[in-house]
Amino acid sequence: MQLLLQACPSYQKQWDAYVQDNYENGDEQLLYIDLADFATHFVDLYKKHELREFPAVFDVIELLHISGDDFVKEAASVGLLEDLQNRLLSNEINTNAFNQYLKQESLKWWNHLNDFWDGKTKYDGGPEK
Repeated sequence: MQLLLQACPSYQKQWDAYVQDNYENGDEQLLYIDLADFATHFVDLYKKHELREFPAVFDVIELLHISGDDFVKEAASVGLLEDLQNRLLSNEINTNAFNQYLKQESLKWWNHLNDFWDGKTKYDGGPEK
């Protein structure tokens, strides 16, 4: 989460409140739930046309897909990218709205998730090589 917080400082106040409301000292954080909260904030930025943090956030998403271990890559895709898609769709925004911001590797994962939900592939674990 630290990389996303650095890339998206507008989320810091919401993150602090989220952690305060959902965790006690010593609790294990639930990354997928945390990513869902971030996705809500990020789509809200898009809806308000506040896009200045978008390049940095999408750079982080790409970095996670390229440099992360298997757990990080899965969280970046099945966690964050899927949450972003769900938030877009629940706000009646086409998922293609983020295509222009996604980098090469994360765009592959993004498209693969779309294909999975459209029934074009049976495997949601990432693009086939």
